[in-house]
Amino acid sequence: MTSTSGTAAPPVPAHFDSLREFVRFLEARGQLRRIQREIDPVLEVSEIAQRVMRAGGPALLFENIKGSRFPLLINTYATRERMSWALGVDDLSQHAATIAELVKAQPPVSLMDKIRMLPKLGRVAGAMPRTVSAAPCQQIIETNPDLSKLPILTTWPQDGGPYITLPMVITRDPDKGTRNVGCYRMQVYGPRETGMHWQLHKTGRRHMRRYKELGISRMPVAVALGGDPALPYAATAPLPDGIDEFLFAGFLRRKPVEMVQCKTVDLEVPASADFVLEGYVDVDEPLRREGPFGDHTGYYSLADDYPVFHLTAITRRENPLYATTVVGPPPQEDAWLGKATERLFLPLLQMTFPEIVDMNLPIEGVFHNLCIVSIRKEYPHHARKICHSLWGMGQMMFAKVIIVVDDDVNVQNVQEVAWRALNNIDAKRDVFFAEGPIDVLDHASVAMGFGGKLGVDATRKWKEEGFTREWPEVLKMPPELIARVDGLWKELGL
Repeated sequence: MTSTSGTAAPPVPAHFDSLREFVRFLEARGQLRRIQREIDPVLEVSEIAQRVMRAGGPALLFENIKGSRFPLLINTYATRERMSWALGVDDLSQHAATIAELVKAQPPVSLMDKIRMLPKLGRVAGAMPRTVSAAPCQQIIETNPDLSKLPILTTWPQDGGPYITLPMVITRDPDKGTRNVGCYRMQVYGPRETGMHWQLHKTGRRHMRRYKELGISRMPVAVALGGDPALPYAATAPLPDGIDEFLFAGFLRRKPVEMVQCKTVDLEVPASADFVLEGYVDVDEPLRREGPFGDHTGYYSLADDYPVFHLTAITRRENPLYATTVVGPPPQEDAWLGKATERLFLPLLQMTFPEIVDMNLPIEGVFHNLCIVSIRKEYPHHARKICHSLWGMGQMMFAKVIIVVDDDVNVQNVQEVAWRALNNIDAKRDVFFAEGPIDVLDHASVAMGFGGKLGVDATRKWKEEGFTREWPEVLKMPPELIARVDGLWKELGL
């Protein structure tokens, strides 16, 4: 690949030490556009970013946002290519292969086995976050903070206000001391207050409940914005409980995430961040109305009551960038954050369910509405077992519809899935229901956070499953004929 200037494009580094470094990289690859005209953060940025995203366009750096002196970066992750670069690889499949290799590794037996394992173990051990005494994110310290100075977007007409949409919200378990980093939207109420969208099933909400049980009213919270682009992705990743998201980020970037102690709360934040919002949630304070919000489902999530975040300080770089995103009717930029998770976490799913061949969370299903899985079917009703097992796995519990197909179906080709699945099912026999937790953003469920789930067994049916007729073969041309016609193709001029 070459850049727009015709010079050779720079190779993809394993990590970026700042968001500006990633911006320079994107610019060198012809994947960033600077917008110098004044643009309104109320709706205008959102409409522009969505048009560019749907056209497959570049990342956008708005250098003149009305009402703020800070530049705004958006559409950073809006293609598979840029999402891969943000994680330090040419393509997401490279990280997926590394993770697959790690989880399949057998315990070393011989000395040579141990030697071969050293690089793998070293990469994991070397990913632990490390503390530094000084950091770029604290070049400027504001103890009289004012959120109105930041170019925070209002993205949809009926939104309850401006929202911070790409935060890394950092909390700590008061018993174990383990850190959690989550991406929770934050509605701005005023210069020093925001909502904290900790849904019922989220770790931040559980930490808050535990603080209340312990009688500790002030729960420290820190919010990092920007920095190495691998960090916001890690905040969205569905890691097992107790696994530090910044450890995962260190593994992806092949270098530990440097952390620095906050100035006004007892938490650590990434040293490379552009902005850090320090503060607390008073767990005894009444919840406050938050919303509506134009959400990733493509609908407004309705107003509800959530905790309030109180700001005690803003620390930042001398020349920070405000990183943000827009969510709404798919496709949007967040599609590629979700697709990265689909690829990177498939090997971990296969470690538990080795019969799974591939998985697709279609963008149109906004990730928790539809999951398509292909399996190597080994026994009768295997597809039902997979559906119920997945509904018991972490955030897969939110999957509203799971379709299971045979291993020869390409689940990444939704047209092929529709053809094979619709031909293979008997509507009465192969469609089944369950009930359980549902994403709280699901407006159609019977109750908030609880509803029905649909499983579809679209695999070939066996006689052991009660199928007594003959099952037909899929139409296919012989491989030798395909090869012969391939050889003729250029001559035919077609």
